[in-house]
Amino acid sequence: MDVNIKRVAAGKFRRYAGFGLMDYLRHFDIVLNNIADFFRVVAGFFQSLFRMIMHRPDVVFLKGGYVCLPVGMAARLLRIPYVVHDSDAVPGLANRLLSKRAAKIATGMPLSYYNYPENKAEWTGIPISEEFKPVSEAKQKNLKKELGFDPEKKLVLATGGSLGAEDINLTMRKILPELLKSSSAMLVAGRERYPDMLDLKEYEKWEDGVLQSNFRMVEFSSEMWKLFGAADVVVSRAGASTMTELSGMAKPVVMVPNEELPGRHQVKNAKAYEKAEAAIVVSDSKMMKKPELLLDAILHLLRSEKEREKLAKNLHSFTKDNAAESLADIIIGVAKDK
Repeated sequence: MDVNIKRVAAGKFRRYAGFGLMDYLRHFDIVLNNIADFFRVVAGFFQSLFRMIMHRPDVVFLKGGYVCLPVGMAARLLRIPYVVHDSDAVPGLANRLLSKRAAKIATGMPLSYYNYPENKAEWTGIPISEEFKPVSEAKQKNLKKELGFDPEKKLVLATGGSLGAEDINLTMRKILPELLKSSSAMLVAGRERYPDMLDLKEYEKWEDGVLQSNFRMVEFSSEMWKLFGAADVVVSRAGASTMTELSGMAKPVVMVPNEELPGRHQVKNAKAYEKAEAAIVVSDSKMMKKPELLLDAILHLLRSEKEREKLAKNLHSFTKDNAAESLADIIIGVAKDK
């Protein structure tokens, strides 16, 4: 199936946690960027308007994020129905603005986390690859072997996503010597952060293509399901997609949400999982001052199989089967009802 891709201009409204008026005045470049991006949104609106007049779609699907705002505004003006999807536990600014006129709203988490009207909101979950599902103990051991680790030893996987998370990387650098006394460890440093972490390669020993140590570090992997599947404990940010993948695999997780993102959506995601006893949450800012907070959380889970099982079971309850099919049904249904 061919997919025709067209770009539209878009801009975002930069907001930072803890910033007041004086902070923005001291960082006037942020204000200037917001002004420039306002005009990009206007340009994107007219681009979207022109393309929709030309192609006249039956329905528009908006996945969230600032790029959706000019597209959704154009669809609203032309009275083309649109479907909004929210991944995080708290809607972003674009989705809050667009959801009021949306034909349907799909959510990544249960509806109790949102204030959307029940008559047009539906919990669909977040579509993920079918590989992200629980693995058996035997499969987990095989995956550890495939990665070069001792299959009988507990494995801790730390990841900050494809680009990497500097705070997680730096904390892992500090706690790694102690952590390796009781487990194997793997760090997904991220494509942007990997060069800054090369000193950790001293812990990674190879001989004739065989891993001789209990540590590995990689930039990223296109098969993250294998890394998640092999792990006994995962350290991760609290992004919606990553947490959905870990939920699908039923993994015990130590979350370190990014506290600096606009709207603090990762912090709110983490609170939702913590309240449901589906993850352990470690504050990023506190962790940077006291790295042993992350170490203690990891060691606690490594020592308690019961706690790992509880967290994994509760996290898996957030998984919504057939998310892609449910979302497709909603979009097709809106198009037919036009």
